[in-house]
Amino acid sequence: MTGRGTALLGRPPHPGGGRVPRPAPPGIRALPGGLLRSARPRQWVKNALVLAAPAAAGELDSLHNAARLAVVFLLFTTAAAAVYLLNDARDAEADRAHPVKCRRPVAAGEVPVPLAYAASALLAAAAVAGAAALCNPLTGALLTAYLSTQIAYCVWLKHVLVVDLAVVTTGFLMRAMIGGVALDIPLSRWFLITTGFGALFMVAAKRYSEAVQMAGGGGATRALLNEYTTGYLRFVWQLAAGVAVLAYCLWALENDAADAGALLPWRQLSMIAFILAVLRYAVFADRGTAGEPEDVVLRDRALAVIGLVWAAMYGLAVAGL
Repeated sequence: MTGRGTALLGRPPHPGGGRVPRPAPPGIRALPGGLLRSARPRQWVKNALVLAAPAAAGELDSLHNAARLAVVFLLFTTAAAAVYLLNDARDAEADRAHPVKCRRPVAAGEVPVPLAYAASALLAAAAVAGAAALCNPLTGALLTAYLSTQIAYCVWLKHVLVVDLAVVTTGFLMRAMIGGVALDIPLSRWFLITTGFGALFMVAAKRYSEAVQMAGGGGATRALLNEYTTGYLRFVWQLAAGVAVLAYCLWALENDAADAGALLPWRQLSMIAFILAVLRYAVFADRGTAGEPEDVVLRDRALAVIGLVWAAMYGLAVAGL
């Protein structure tokens, strides 16, 4: 059977030709480490977005708020881990044909697929139960909505053109919203627009990088990438970057009255750092090397410095100094 025929049957061809070899049965000792790596510890940094709304509102100065946000961070991390395990279990066969994703624990055989499904269900149930017991009803509803949309994404929506981008973007937006919802903080419309289009910028840049790598022979497991063109994905991340910058500037200028007693207009000055951060990230997006956003953010020193400068400026604005 040809490689194409094999792919149609749901078994992607091995990069070297022929069928993808199934991994050997895992050892008991490898399971805990495999499950932990399937939970994507490096991507937990994304859940720091739960601090975004409280930080923007200057509500991080009490122990009670910090404790509640720590709980929300833990619950969101648990929910995200459940989604990662479900995704890896469903994509195990396809991941084995990918030069990088084949090393994921489920694809590599360190974690059996049935165990990944069971762990995913257990973590999802724990996240929902924890939210119901420890948070206000709206926080629990938002976390449940996140799980529902992400599960629908893993099962179906990841194969729907454009909707896949919207669902992943919504996941980031929900992270940013839930901190404010947990502390009953009103969410600014500019905050939501900036966060939403900033997330779309990073999501589209990630897809663009994957499409570039696929065109270069790197392989890809997202079948929908074949439906996108690199030109279209470039258009999306450029459009999203522009809207995010515009929304942030309007947000900063709208609050100029709050900076009346400050030494300098820090909120307005933070626009410079924000724009520089977007431009710096766009360098990696344009090269097609923004496939792992957390790696770009954590490993690029210039971007890290710009981010710290932005945080310092915005912190001074919130403090009114």
